[in-house]
Amino acid sequence: MEKVVSNEVWVMGDLRNEKFLDLSLRALAKARDLAGSFSGKAGVVLFDVLEEKPANATGLAPVAAEPAIRKCLAHGADKVYLIEQKGLTLHGADVCAFALAEAVEERRPALVLFALTEFGREMAAISARLCNAGLISDCQNLRVENGRIIGTCPAWGGEIMAEITYSHTHEPGFATIQPNLFSAVEAKADPGEIIRISVAGSGKMRRAKLLSLSPEPLDEKKLEEAKVVVVGGAGLGDMEGFGLVRELAAAVGGEVGATRPPVLEHWVEEERLIGQTGKTVKPDLLFSIGTSGAVQYTAGIADAKTIVAVNRDPHASIFQVADLGIVADAKTFLPLLTARIKQSVMRELADVLSEDRGAVSGKGRFGEKIRSLREGHNWTVEALAKATGQTPEFVEQVESDEMSPPVSFLVSLSGALGIDSGTFLHKEEKAAIRDQRAKAFYKRTTNYSYETLTPGAENSHLRAFMVTIESQHAHKPVEYKHEGEEFIFVMEGDLEFTLGGKVHVLKEGESIHFNSDIPHKLKSLSNDPTRCLVMLYTV
Repeated sequence: MEKVVSNEVWVMGDLRNEKFLDLSLRALAKARDLAGSFSGKAGVVLFDVLEEKPANATGLAPVAAEPAIRKCLAHGADKVYLIEQKGLTLHGADVCAFALAEAVEERRPALVLFALTEFGREMAAISARLCNAGLISDCQNLRVENGRIIGTCPAWGGEIMAEITYSHTHEPGFATIQPNLFSAVEAKADPGEIIRISVAGSGKMRRAKLLSLSPEPLDEKKLEEAKVVVVGGAGLGDMEGFGLVRELAAAVGGEVGATRPPVLEHWVEEERLIGQTGKTVKPDLLFSIGTSGAVQYTAGIADAKTIVAVNRDPHASIFQVADLGIVADAKTFLPLLTARIKQSVMRELADVLSEDRGAVSGKGRFGEKIRSLREGHNWTVEALAKATGQTPEFVEQVESDEMSPPVSFLVSLSGALGIDSGTFLHKEEKAAIRDQRAKAFYKRTTNYSYETLTPGAENSHLRAFMVTIESQHAHKPVEYKHEGEEFIFVMEGDLEFTLGGKVHVLKEGESIHFNSDIPHKLKSLSNDPTRCLVMLYTV
């Protein structure tokens, strides 16, 4: 008598950890869709491990069968098949495949789905061979049409997309699918059915011996789950060029991805491959840098919400799928983009601090801002001191608000941290710059302030400031130095200027020009504030 194929679509439930179980639940969503096309049922196959459970040292953290059953039913499984067999192990794909094949021969589902993992690939291949059945590998999609199941998958090394079909009414079929193309859905009101299956097994089933396990850390952020992904392609030229992708990813808090050429050249790990033969990602924002836009790659990024592409070829195929296209050489453009993003991040941090400390006047605000900027850059006090040409003691005094740093220190600081001096402005002052293009004003403490006369010239060698120093009773002079030259012109008041240990007294209308590598400090000698025009030339 001819065997009859049921109208069920099964999913192999991977219980090695919660992450893998989630991938199975995503595959279940597709199984429900397919089964609904021919009024069928969606089932999940779980393995009840009766012995040889992996130790915690493996890092696999296996999911117990009972909680897994509840999750499967909650996510729409009509049936949960629990296979019981002595000797089953979660990490033995060959053992599980023999048990699954026996269950498939007995129950005859129309299709068995496997999440596209190394474990799933191995199980699917062995199971299909044992059942003498067809296997559709690496499916991007599956659909039912005219009584046939059609799988869309890459072929010829990803050069083309092929459609492979078979009739689900004659023999069971097997398929591996990209689970991240689907979302798990909790949509089941009915209780579902739990069916326990005991299999006899075979003396030939253990053909591979597990020697060791090297599982990925479960707490590590995964490429497939990232909200921001930066993908590098062959257009980056070499490993050094690909390093620019890593820098951009670090600046935006994203994950690094790659097309096939960088993987083949060993610029990046194979686990970072995106595309038909790699991983599928669905980030909110994806940067595609130096990628041509081949179909085998774009299939893996098709569900990204926003795609920003950078390529020097204006006719590159990647621009056809990008939301924003930038025609530029990646090696020139990426450092500029990364620097700008770092500036923005630092400004946001400064704004947050300004808001948090808004109720606190003067003392205590500026030093904390400097400290937070330094820590946000992962720098020590010693590193910041070296970068700004100061001593660690000087930086510590600034951060503790024991002294008011001069404007040249802010210039050195902005250069060292890769930010502009606008970082130190209040939100209201920044708004004035944006909306009115007014001169930016910042008051560091109650005794020292400056007005920049050259807004937008943060990257220029020459900058000018109007410096106001409060009366002699309120100001503690600070000695400092920096590369370049400096010019000071006294507009109002009397200024005590110390250069290399020698004291100069400058009256209104007098000036001094000097090498700013020499330690120097300013002090007001007036009972009223002293105002000076300060021009800095930095290397």
